[in-house]
Amino acid sequence: MFSTPPFWHNGPAPGTFYNFPNVQQQNQAGDFRQHSQSPVTTSTSLVAIAYDKGIIIGGDLLASYGSLARYTNCARIVKVNNNIILGASGDYADFQYVKDFIEQKIISEECLDDGLILKPKSLYCWLTRILYNRRSKMDPLWNNFVVAGLQDGLPFLGTVDKQGTAYSDRVICTGYGAHIATPLLRDALDKKPQLTLAEARVEVEHCMEVLYYRDARSYPKYQLGIIDAEQGVSIEGPLHVAENWNLAHSIKGY
Repeated sequence: MFSTPPFWHNGPAPGTFYNFPNVQQQNQAGDFRQHSQSPVTTSTSLVAIAYDKGIIIGGDLLASYGSLARYTNCARIVKVNNNIILGASGDYADFQYVKDFIEQKIISEECLDDGLILKPKSLYCWLTRILYNRRSKMDPLWNNFVVAGLQDGLPFLGTVDKQGTAYSDRVICTGYGAHIATPLLRDALDKKPQLTLAEARVEVEHCMEVLYYRDARSYPKYQLGIIDAEQGVSIEGPLHVAENWNLAHSIKGY
């Protein structure tokens, strides 16, 4: 008569887990699934700017295993279709996972044969839903995605992070570039709001050089993705940073 009643009907004893119905039982050792707590093999900054007729994106080819510069040929700027370029920084495996099901989505839409193609704002909105859904499950995709394309003939540039936070702008940089490259590109747009492709390319290449000097996780080889209203989509690379270390001997204190 003095025994403690159960917490609820068929409830667990103190110190044990409740067996919920319709859920696959775990083994007796309590081997529960654990979500990834942090990214493993990561890539660093992306640099993107809108010019008068399109978008240009730059990103290096390095994937770091922790602080080890492990993989040096990891492309992370890809052509989605004739209207969209996708770039990613963060966990490289998660980027490959997302890229695979985006490619499957493109195939499914082509099979419909209705004359319509995926537009950049549609992909941008779709990614916000996917990343927010994974965040809500406490199992995020550890990436920042940059979606660039032409929406009804006008340049569109948007970004989505691992929490589903999204915004669009004329200048978007991820990683360390958000702190170093963003002011450089915005200053260029302040001086001339409508850059040409050649001028935008010079600015992006300059940012890739600055990031190579200042970012410990960067690499001198990089890609440029360009989507232009007249020339279409092109992915260039590997290109090489025009580095100059003549002043290195005068830098002290590091």
